[in-house]
Amino acid sequence: MSVHALSTPPDLRIERLRLVCFALCVASAAYVAALLSDGSWILDAAGQPINTDFIAVFAAGRMALDGNPAGAYDPNLHIAMERAIIGHAFQGYNCWPYPPPFMMIAALLAMLPYPAAFLTWMAVTLPLYLTTIRAIIGDRIGWLMALAFPGLAPCLIPGQNGFFTATLIGGALILLERRPVLAGVCLGLLTYKPHYGILFPLVLAASGRFPAMLSAAATGGAVAAAAWLAFGTEPWIAFLHWLPKTSEMLFSEGGVPWFNLQSAFALVRLLGGGETLAWSVHIGLVATVLAVLCPMWRNPHIAFDFKAAALATGVMVSTPYSFIYDAPVLAVALAFLLRGTTTSAVTSFEWKALAIIIALLLLLPFFGIPVLLLTSTITAVLIARRVLASRFRRSVPFAARSAPTSEPQGH
Repeated sequence: MSVHALSTPPDLRIERLRLVCFALCVASAAYVAALLSDGSWILDAAGQPINTDFIAVFAAGRMALDGNPAGAYDPNLHIAMERAIIGHAFQGYNCWPYPPPFMMIAALLAMLPYPAAFLTWMAVTLPLYLTTIRAIIGDRIGWLMALAFPGLAPCLIPGQNGFFTATLIGGALILLERRPVLAGVCLGLLTYKPHYGILFPLVLAASGRFPAMLSAAATGGAVAAAAWLAFGTEPWIAFLHWLPKTSEMLFSEGGVPWFNLQSAFALVRLLGGGETLAWSVHIGLVATVLAVLCPMWRNPHIAFDFKAAALATGVMVSTPYSFIYDAPVLAVALAFLLRGTTTSAVTSFEWKALAIIIALLLLLPFFGIPVLLLTSTITAVLIARRVLASRFRRSVPFAARSAPTSEPQGH
């Protein structure tokens, strides 16, 4: 397969990339500043908390501190706490579907005033995400690329956990080859959002990475035990009791607009398909992803960076319960793809595809289309194309391309 690289010198391409990233950073900062000055972020013009996703975390933490952690899973009790925090009734409901270990973080945050808790959560998780992408890219430009990624605002504005999820997934993949036990720790902590970990045990088992699997199981058990010691048995009982009801509300009753979900299941429902058809399509997609990932991860000739990019992309499309605020996970996949690009450098086709991904992330959320499913599909195509083009050659770090090179830029 012949892949034509750009004729532009590598140093000029990197400089153009810096300019584009800088422009995206400025645009994002201006958007956040406009929301803040308009009273549309964290607090309204009257100084009252705004109804965003973070209110669910803060309310659950407040209930835990008040001695009723199990009540966070009861929609009636939880929404009453949310309204008490905001100070008035509001439309909709931000539910608490997370297992009890995440309530330990929620309780710590709820010890602070609401604005401080919101900012603390972002001030901790955003730098973790930035550090993760920088570590993957392996060059200082990684900081700028991570901050410029247009999927950050949907996580930052509502105070969601996408940065934390991306950190754990990216951290696990970064550490997997040299520090498998620490990689397992990241995966064990990912049990706070278990639907994002369903592929890892299967892929790790298929590739024989059992130390990471054992470490993940031990860490997951440890955080579950810590939550039990902190809150007792009642939250676990409530979590298991309300989980099927929450799933029914989301996937059967359409408790959220279908365009808010970013999965194949939601796309079928958005197009008018029934629940049975939606599940059939989604399960078929997951089976296809596994059929690709497991042999790929067993193949010693495929560069690890491409394996990591493929797994992070597969994680995005395999869960039916994904939202736009989970977009930072896609940044992990793209970072590994860039790191794994060979000395032929990023091609014209790949630059155009990356530009399309950026444009879709910027525009499609306003049109009610599952943008992450589409951008993940484009990313999967880029990974497949690069694996075939490399003919199983070893990968060269992205950082190696930030300096001029005398190597030919042909096929």
